[in-house]
Amino acid sequence: MVTNKVFHYNKKYQLESGEYLPELQLFYTTYGKINEDKSNVIWVCHAFSGNSDFTEWWSGLFGDGKLYDPKKHFVVCVNMPGGCYGSTGPLSENPETGTPFFHEFPLLTNKDIVNSYDLIREHLNIEHIHTVIGCSMGGQQAIEWAVRDPKRFDHLIAIGANAKHSPWAIAFNETQRMAIAADQTWKENNELAGLEGMKAARAVGLLSYRNYVCYEQKQHETTDMVYDHFKASSYQNYQGEKMTKRFNAFSYWIISKAMDSQNIGRDRGGLEKALATIKAKSLFLGIDNDILFPTVEQKYLANHVPDAQYKEIDSVYGHDGFLLEFEKLTKVISGFYSEALAQQKSA
Repeated sequence: MVTNKVFHYNKKYQLESGEYLPELQLFYTTYGKINEDKSNVIWVCHAFSGNSDFTEWWSGLFGDGKLYDPKKHFVVCVNMPGGCYGSTGPLSENPETGTPFFHEFPLLTNKDIVNSYDLIREHLNIEHIHTVIGCSMGGQQAIEWAVRDPKRFDHLIAIGANAKHSPWAIAFNETQRMAIAADQTWKENNELAGLEGMKAARAVGLLSYRNYVCYEQKQHETTDMVYDHFKASSYQNYQGEKMTKRFNAFSYWIISKAMDSQNIGRDRGGLEKALATIKAKSLFLGIDNDILFPTVEQKYLANHVPDAQYKEIDSVYGHDGFLLEFEKLTKVISGFYSEALAQQKSA
């Protein structure tokens, strides 16, 4: 039921910065079957280092008998450009030079990424989307899309997301890029450049995805007779090494900057004015121990989007709770849909 496809846009793709990509390739995944009136479309926006196959990293929400069942829904997810899972990225060949982009890959913003998703929507001849749902950076993009095209969506669900990236979160990303830049190989033009720096970057990032309580519970020592090689140390190294097997430093750099670009009020008269244009029935879901996207950001969204809801789940995993707390997410999202349906019937 999971189908992977490639879309080619053989024209210049203009970017918000004024730069452009000579052409654009987008790798996307579909799941389930679209119904006759095309009213069952669920659009997933993946997080920072994710890919288009949401059944891999969000398996608790998608599948037979689960919240989004392929017998009932048609689900679409596009690998964001700038990444390394099939869409045009820094390791792709620049058709104007015949060599990979590497350091010459242009700056992307979330607006640019969302505009690329709309190309797939048009390609699939989908006029209306039942739900756009995203987590973390994907949640940022879901919000951006709901502002860009307010009549397109019935429902907007953003988990651990924000309307504007905070100085705190930008500082985390910049620190990670500093780690990459400190790698002596980073200035080279090859796919292995900056990998050792990216290991450190991922370890820094992980601290923001989790929290003190999570490390205390999951990485504590069971004996006092430990002087070196602590569990927490091994865990950080393991996570950094794991990242190098599936990502590259160029994509890490580009996508982290795209995340920093999040500001749905830019060129729209400010945040509150932009949020007020959202027409979709909206749910903004926070995670109580999230230190990267703290709940104040989701509460702000709910307070400024018309008729929006704020819900919160508790998770020792902090920001990463969106990847792990499937039962809690299912319960909250199911309740949101039930309430929205009841309101619709009583209207």
